[in-house]
Amino acid sequence: MHELYVSLGDRSYPIDIGVGILAQIERILPYVRHKKVVLVSNTTIAPLYMSDVVRGLMALGVEVIEVVLPDGEAYKTFETLNLIFDALLSNQCERSTTLIALGGGVIGDMGGFAAACYQRGMPFIQVPTTLLAQVDSSVGGKTAINHPLGKNMIGAFYQPKLVLADIATLDTLPDRELKAGVAEVIKYGLIRDLSFFDWLEANMERLLERDREALAYAVKRSCENKAEVVAADEREKGERALLNLGHTFGHAIETGLGYGVWLHGEAVAAGTLIATELSRILGWLSGDDIQRVEALFRRAGLPIHAPKMGAARYLELMRHDKKVEGGKLRLVLLRKIGEAVLTDVATEEQIVLAIEARCTETGSI
Repeated sequence: MHELYVSLGDRSYPIDIGVGILAQIERILPYVRHKKVVLVSNTTIAPLYMSDVVRGLMALGVEVIEVVLPDGEAYKTFETLNLIFDALLSNQCERSTTLIALGGGVIGDMGGFAAACYQRGMPFIQVPTTLLAQVDSSVGGKTAINHPLGKNMIGAFYQPKLVLADIATLDTLPDRELKAGVAEVIKYGLIRDLSFFDWLEANMERLLERDREALAYAVKRSCENKAEVVAADEREKGERALLNLGHTFGHAIETGLGYGVWLHGEAVAAGTLIATELSRILGWLSGDDIQRVEALFRRAGLPIHAPKMGAARYLELMRHDKKVEGGKLRLVLLRKIGEAVLTDVATEEQIVLAIEARCTETGSI
């Protein structure tokens, strides 16, 4: 059991990480007023965990309103979001009612965004059940839905009251989803934690074999890194943008192919290799550095090449990125392994070269 904190003054909150802690549902009671919660999950996670959570809450005298959404990135839309609002309104939920998001990144993002909007803000709790959500999306207060023109373009910064990460839920995670989560774990080593990158090189097989000790350590170390960054830059005015290594290219892949064709972590992996290639073109990384990064992603079973949509299409989609400022595209690149920088020094020609170097005809998974 590990307990970390995101330090944000009166909006600080704990991150509880451990094996089997979902059974300790009483942990949420300090964050539940009037003994009423809305439990939001999806059609994949609900059959696995929802009934146990509901029984645990009811045994504590908590009324539970269940909301089960369709599963997948393709449903991260206004239409699906309205299903949450429908449940909140039809059950006469108040501003003080607590919303619990039980699921992966899509459920966490939509549940958090609904909580941010409903009556201008209701408390919510993140219960992430995927590796990607446990190490990244459940921490930091970014909530959003997608738009056909861009991923996560409509949302809000809205912090949870508690993050409850049960490593045991990763036992039911499909291999492809587990590997997608590893992409975000690798990111922390690349941008700011060289010793963690070294650890990942030594322990990648343990993660893929679902060694619980290794997974717990990876989740803890990732959350420690993210908590430090969020505490220093909650609204992404500077350092927090570095957490988006590979994401500008990755979001272009997700939007260009259609949401859900590639998993978010798969697109981030390919996007990270484009970013490292651009870092090499700028003279910051060596060929050996590129091979080292590529080798780790390859061992993780993640794509190291991106789909060949055409450089012009990539640039078109990337111009919708939230890091565009004054019409200039800013990218997170690597000065060296373990040190990232947000910069606009790359020319369009250099960006095109990096994209073309990392794209294949199909970019297949």
